[in-house]
Amino acid sequence: MDLKIASVDKSFYEKHLDYLPARMIDIHTHVVLRSHRRNQPSEVARRGPTWPGRVAAENPIEDLLETYRLMFPRQTVTPVIFGPATRDYDLDGSNHYVSQAAAQHGLPSLLVTTPEWTANELEERVVAGGFLGLKPYLEFAPPHIASDDITIFDFLPHHHLEVADAHGWIVMLHIPRRGRLRDPLNLEMMLEIERRYPNVRLVIAHIGRAYCPEDVGDAFDILKDTRRMHFDFCANTSAYAMEQLLRAVGPQRVVFGSDMPVVRMRMRRICEHGFYVNLVPRGLYGDVSDDPHMREVDEEEGARLSFFMYEELLAFRQAAEAVGLSAADVADVMYNNAARLIAAAGRD
Repeated sequence: MDLKIASVDKSFYEKHLDYLPARMIDIHTHVVLRSHRRNQPSEVARRGPTWPGRVAAENPIEDLLETYRLMFPRQTVTPVIFGPATRDYDLDGSNHYVSQAAAQHGLPSLLVTTPEWTANELEERVVAGGFLGLKPYLEFAPPHIASDDITIFDFLPHHHLEVADAHGWIVMLHIPRRGRLRDPLNLEMMLEIERRYPNVRLVIAHIGRAYCPEDVGDAFDILKDTRRMHFDFCANTSAYAMEQLLRAVGPQRVVFGSDMPVVRMRMRRICEHGFYVNLVPRGLYGDVSDDPHMREVDEEEGARLSFFMYEELLAFRQAAEAVGLSAADVADVMYNNAARLIAAAGRD
């Protein structure tokens, strides 16, 4: 790992992140070994963005822990870990590595799943690996379904939810579809999971991928009546979406997540007509001209860019101040809420 803390990072940390509590739980992190990448890429077209893969070719557990040490000199950060959610990696190998890393370092972990597993197979894998729940992903939906047509239950089937409900496991859900959080079918299925599976500890990742104000729609008018559903704000820099989330569900059901290692990226995010663009230093991430979510800036502006992680946490600070969160509320979001989920899923 080649992560250097520059003066711009130290300045950002001191100026903007002094609000962070001493203990944090990052509920959304990937640990990845290069050796688990398949020699032949999957024939199934990628269903998610490709730009995150430009940040780090791998992220072994040692690199993840060292990143926290460097980025947060005054904090102790405990990650919830899982493997890469893509068909381009050996699923069994990466899940086994996560299980070993979690046991070695005393960390909570989730199992990356495929809907092809039976209920018994799923249960055996979670229990044998010491996992606290599931990390399904739209990449594993049946190949014949077009990306825009994927539904939650195509990659998180009901028989998996039934097992998770019986055990009270965590389910970390990245919702699909072009409409993101505001998509009516997504909202309908999220509410169905809460209603039908009351013991599932559902966490909606990325605030439902509401990265721009236009992604929110009227979602929180609908979701404000939920009682158990949690939300992380990983890889999200929209203070607007975070503020609307806090106003709708309160600070007790919001949890900090990062999406490591992608948030090691040096960047600043902007939205243009509801489309997010990551502004990055010229040349740092190779040729990005074919990726509409990436745009290079000149050398002067690039030198002022700090980490995606820091930008995310600044956005949360802005949202927290807008709704008047107390220091205790912030500690709940950054540590206590996730600690309760982890303990309830079977581990303290």
